[in-house]
Amino acid sequence: MTGASSGIGRAFAIELSKKKCQLILSARNEESLEEVSKICNVNGSSTLVIPFDLADEKSIDLAANSVIDKKLNIDGLYHFGGISQRSIASETKLTVDRKIFEVNFFGTIALTKKILPILLKNRISQIGVTTSIVGKFGFPYRSSYAATKHALHGFFESLRSENKENGMIVSMIIPGRIKTNISKNAIDKEGNSYNVMDPGQDKGKTAESTVKIIIHNLEKEKKEILVGGKEIIMVYIRRFLPRLYYYLSTKIKPF
Repeated sequence: MTGASSGIGRAFAIELSKKKCQLILSARNEESLEEVSKICNVNGSSTLVIPFDLADEKSIDLAANSVIDKKLNIDGLYHFGGISQRSIASETKLTVDRKIFEVNFFGTIALTKKILPILLKNRISQIGVTTSIVGKFGFPYRSSYAATKHALHGFFESLRSENKENGMIVSMIIPGRIKTNISKNAIDKEGNSYNVMDPGQDKGKTAESTVKIIIHNLEKEKKEILVGGKEIIMVYIRRFLPRLYYYLSTKIKPF
């Protein structure tokens, strides 16, 4: 799994480790990954720590090849790695837009394509992809972030359709406001760290309670897993009451 060093990914790894399985933990921060690994080991699971950078294709290739060389039987790939944004589109440098896409979209599908042959060898396999409720609609100060999440939906829903007969399960994990450091780790219009906890994020659902819902629904093979607070209702308003959505979307605070 990617993004296992912090936030939802870290909580997911720890919760999943209670099921006594074998976990491959990935992120950029090796020290944090080792801390998560120790907790997972105490919970009865074996772990393999493989740090890499989703923004670096060579780093992805090296990490994936190290797993492939071990000839491990991988039956699940869970994507939690990513980067958010806090800037308006008209002021955001194109290099920032590209960076967000490299991490959130291209990095994610690059790793998937490397591991896909192993997954397809199994009778049943699962991919869990963390997007966002802004993967369902646009949102202020999140233009490229939202675009990457829309793109992930398009790619992985296509992948699901292509591999229905191969027993592949693809679940889109769609969080709302979850209390993690995602806003602190977001980048601004210049590509610098935003380094501010959004008030809405700070009041969000805990990562620990979030992953319990995610794992329960992954086990039920749900195609979409919506999790969060009252903000989740916007997904349904957008779908069934678009005129109301367009009105409300101008009233919601983006932070």
